[in-house]
Amino acid sequence: MADNKRNKMKKHNLIPLIQLAILLSVAPLAGQDIQTTKIDTGRIDNAMYRIVIPANWNNNLVMYAHGYEMPSMPSGPEAFHNERNDMGIKPYLDRGFAVARSAYRKKGWALKEGVDDTEALRKYFVSKYGKPDTCYITGHSMGGGITLATIEYLGQHYNGGMPMCPLASRPYLQVRMTCDINLVFAAMFPGVIPPVSESIKGIAPQISMQKVAEAINSDTILSGAIARRFELKPEDLAIVVMFNDGIMRDIGRQAGGNPFDNTNTIYSGFPDDWELNKKVERLAMTPGTEDFFDPYDRTGEIDKPVLLVHTIYDQLIPASMAVIPYDNMVQKTGKKSNLVVVYTKGQAHCSFTPEETARAFDLLRKWVSEGRKPQPGIL
Repeated sequence: MADNKRNKMKKHNLIPLIQLAILLSVAPLAGQDIQTTKIDTGRIDNAMYRIVIPANWNNNLVMYAHGYEMPSMPSGPEAFHNERNDMGIKPYLDRGFAVARSAYRKKGWALKEGVDDTEALRKYFVSKYGKPDTCYITGHSMGGGITLATIEYLGQHYNGGMPMCPLASRPYLQVRMTCDINLVFAAMFPGVIPPVSESIKGIAPQISMQKVAEAINSDTILSGAIARRFELKPEDLAIVVMFNDGIMRDIGRQAGGNPFDNTNTIYSGFPDDWELNKKVERLAMTPGTEDFFDPYDRTGEIDKPVLLVHTIYDQLIPASMAVIPYDNMVQKTGKKSNLVVVYTKGQAHCSFTPEETARAFDLLRKWVSEGRKPQPGIL
């Protein structure tokens, strides 16, 4: 019995590493080599970059934006400049596209840096290798948000964009959800995790994964209600709470205080909303942090074809946060003709197969070349 429990906890502790690896690239294709003409690596404004030009390069380019990296993750050339990571971009290389990626100048929340560093790399590519015949941008998770921001603010340089499992809603609202999940969990399971305000300040002890998992298992009705309210599978709740805590610590450090405010929030849809709202911690925004999420905020102004790809279930960015708000924004701008949403049966954050990635990219390219908008729906 004790061995089973230890094995279960060991499995849970592996999940953050798996999730973060997914954020960085498409799932690799084991055992298949990439034939390259050139690999160009270096730094631009202290941001590492890697350009891979395939042997069959057809003078076309994909700019790839990676997802969120916890600040504690390993850094350095070995974490970015390697052939294993190149396998994740193989669907683009197989189609003759060069692929350029920036590691950004910092880890953690880096939406602004991701846009700026990707644009600096695109300019470098053009200056060294010439203007490509076509140029696309794609990325996963926060990188999907960088993709959308790039198309909105720098779309003149691109033929189309393919955000995948993206940070597509307004950044404040989407990241605020991570805060709300942990605020609700802390109120319903007192003492299991530290006050959210202390995590944001960076003064809270690290959360115990075992303690969180044990609390969830001690009252599956209550934990199940939290999971359902936030569109989670119950078995994913523990890792989401852990992941959210890391996000809030990072953002609190970068913002220099608490950029969230739930003083006017009424939490509903739980077993006892009255008791929950009496117990939930109330956070006031720290003066001076109001503009933290403003750089490259969502506009819905897209003038190029955008194929948004999402899984049917995503424990970190549910479809209701990634698709519906952005679709509404684009609708209001009158640019709905430039947005198509397709989805897969994937059951985890960014869990696309290489074949699905390739199929989506082919759809986008055909849309651009032929001018006929593809059908939304199942990919």
